[in-house]
Amino acid sequence: MTVGAILAQKGQSIVSVTPASSIAEVTHVLAEHRIGAVLVCNERGDLMGILSERDIVAALAADGASVLDQTADHMMTRHVTTAISRTTVGEAMQMMTNGRFRHLPVLDMGRVIGVISIGDVVKARMSQQEQEVDSLKAYVSGAA
Repeated sequence: MTVGAILAQKGQSIVSVTPASSIAEVTHVLAEHRIGAVLVCNERGDLMGILSERDIVAALAADGASVLDQTADHMMTRHVTTAISRTTVGEAMQMMTNGRFRHLPVLDMGRVIGVISIGDVVKARMSQQEQEVDSLKAYVSGAA
């Protein structure tokens, strides 16, 4: 299974903020959409970075409520690991595990076409394993 197949099932909805968005605004977007990370894109839709709940919580713990007035540009992760549609679920899982992040933007010809989460990857992997088990059961029962 590929990342493209995950997006085909879950949809290609993209939630983003601008680099000038305040962290307070970002928290409202995260809460409104019930998501754990938001893409930071410029006015042309180019991916500039990603900002997660973890980033915000760490900044709040270090600097207090004043971080809510900072901008996404100030706090975002600028070097974003991305995938493409034909990235396999296993490859995506490895990227996310090795990089210790939970959200992976998916690009097509340099443009963001969606975001998958670790939950999406785990769900896809479990579905793959269930299909493999069903196939083996059918093989064994047919061979007996």
